[in-house]
Amino acid sequence: MTRGNPYEDAASDYGDQDVDDENHLAVNILVCDFIVLECCLSGVKMREQGSSKVVTSWARIEHALILNRFLFTSKGPDAPISVDPFRTVAKEMKFLTKNIRQLLGSGHPTLDTVAKYYTQSEGKYVRPMLVLLMSRATALAPKVQNRSTTYSVNQPITRPDILADENPSAGSPSLTDLSHDAVYTTGDSDILPSQRRLAEITELIHTASLLHDDVIDHSESRRSAPSANIAFGNKMAVLAGDFLLGRASVALARLRDPEVTELLATVIANLVEGEFMQLKNTARDEKNPSWTEDTVAYYLQKTYLKSASLISKSCRAAAILGGSTPEVVEAAYLYGKNIGLAFQLVDDMLDYTVSEEELGKPAGADLELGLATAPLLFAWKDNNSLGRLVGRKFSGEGDVQKAREIVASSTGLEQTRALAQEYVDKAVEAISGFPESDAKNGLIEMCTKVMKRRK
Repeated sequence: MTRGNPYEDAASDYGDQDVDDENHLAVNILVCDFIVLECCLSGVKMREQGSSKVVTSWARIEHALILNRFLFTSKGPDAPISVDPFRTVAKEMKFLTKNIRQLLGSGHPTLDTVAKYYTQSEGKYVRPMLVLLMSRATALAPKVQNRSTTYSVNQPITRPDILADENPSAGSPSLTDLSHDAVYTTGDSDILPSQRRLAEITELIHTASLLHDDVIDHSESRRSAPSANIAFGNKMAVLAGDFLLGRASVALARLRDPEVTELLATVIANLVEGEFMQLKNTARDEKNPSWTEDTVAYYLQKTYLKSASLISKSCRAAAILGGSTPEVVEAAYLYGKNIGLAFQLVDDMLDYTVSEEELGKPAGADLELGLATAPLLFAWKDNNSLGRLVGRKFSGEGDVQKAREIVASSTGLEQTRALAQEYVDKAVEAISGFPESDAKNGLIEMCTKVMKRRK
């Protein structure tokens, strides 16, 4: 059978295939690449011969590239191209862990080891990646005038001898003594040095919260390894978390921006407030509570404080440091708030649906800790018997298993996913006015990844 133009055949085939058929998709993409190569080579030959067919050849290339774009997006040639968020900020992410470890240097060997413990294993680095993507996405957005961004993020504000930045007896690494790789120079990127340092500060605060949370929750594993409280004991884990917050505070002060300092300082307060809210499953903490609309509202407020506050305020701070207008700053904040809430809602679902091996931390731990999260709260709305279990924090014999069975037979997981999708949609809408860029598409892709994540 005679075949037509290969890119037309590929387009025809694509219309009849499932976009999830990776082998078929790969073949079609290779066809497109072959067309481009063939046309480029023939175009060179025809140009050397002075042929008028050069235009036709380049038209075929354009068709092939459009098809390639169509194959990747499954939404047609006018849809945004899906991008890898990590690759978009790969240069900045490359030195993230190294810079963080330098910020955490201590002259006390035990403290140095414990403080750097969670940086030794591979984390998701979702929060610093969002900060860097937001920094790059807002670089093209409208700016306020007369904002200085030329200061050094490593320069102490107070004299080093007063700060006692170095341990006089052990030669602790100074915050000002960074390697060449950690020194940021202006003009080599559309992400400012202050924004890159903000990404590191955000991860420091997050890691400190993990150290403290693992002590509070009696966790045994984190990132597929023993948690710090198991490896070093509760006292060392708490002190290491405090040390991380101290280092983050110093680095934050050196950004020399009062508004950003205020934002990130309130994040630390929010984390504590959220932890206190989590001590109760409902606002009134009754022994036999009844489900009300306030039940979910209380949970979402707690979730914002514990999880979404850091993401939302870090995204806002990134826009502020970049000199963005108030409208852009607010959009960055709304994006962070909504994706942060969605992230935690999906996390609550995974506690019911994913194994400990895949999750990298204890699965099913929420009920064991007496915590009623979104899937159970939605199930509770349709099953009043859960009220007694919630009231006694699932401490009775068989409570945990019974609660899991009720959630599994309810629409709790479906309602949780639907709510997470609502927040993801709001996050995408918040940045819809940003100029088109790979960074903007990366932020959108992060929303997709949040909904698909399994750990």
